[in-house]
Amino acid sequence: DDYQQFLDGFTRQDAKQQLANPVWHVHSGKPPKADMPVTFQLLLTLVSSSNAENAETLWGFIGRYRPGVTPQTHPKLDAMVGYAINYYRDFVAPTKKYRAPDEIERKALAELLAYIDSAPANADAETLQTEVYEIGKRHPFPELRAWFKALYEVLLGQDQGPRFGSFIALYGIPETRALIVSALNGDLVAAEKVQA
Repeated sequence: DDYQQFLDGFTRQDAKQQLANPVWHVHSGKPPKADMPVTFQLLLTLVSSSNAENAETLWGFIGRYRPGVTPQTHPKLDAMVGYAINYYRDFVAPTKKYRAPDEIERKALAELLAYIDSAPANADAETLQTEVYEIGKRHPFPELRAWFKALYEVLLGQDQGPRFGSFIALYGIPETRALIVSALNGDLVAAEKVQA
């Protein structure tokens, strides 16, 4: 993801900034065009939240999020999909731990659920992220970071993740709604106890 971020920024930089950019050195001053529509972190979160153990399921989400993006048009992304599935199986799945929301988190999640129920089906990642951010500000979290940490721990069973608006846009509004309902009902914590 860091490499992609440097690559994405390269064309917007002046000559001095480009020279300081690591991709200039990696590619001897001629980096390739950036063309990675989904970050690896977002893929990992998608695998984790959907429990997708195959590439076809992930490509279904990716194709809906970025129409026209396929394994054939983006072979590097296709390879990353495979890496994300393997990484999830080896390192993420064994450490996932869901927790129930506390009262503040429960109220914020209920507000997020209400927003998702009324959000336009074609809401983009930035619009969704802005609203997630605003919901967090309206509730008495000690800091905004605590709201995002709660989203990851309660909904995804991990302590960090991608920008949540991007996650919703990729995972889907109906799927995110179902995930929040499952968390509020205690189903995610209960399912983890059954698996243990």
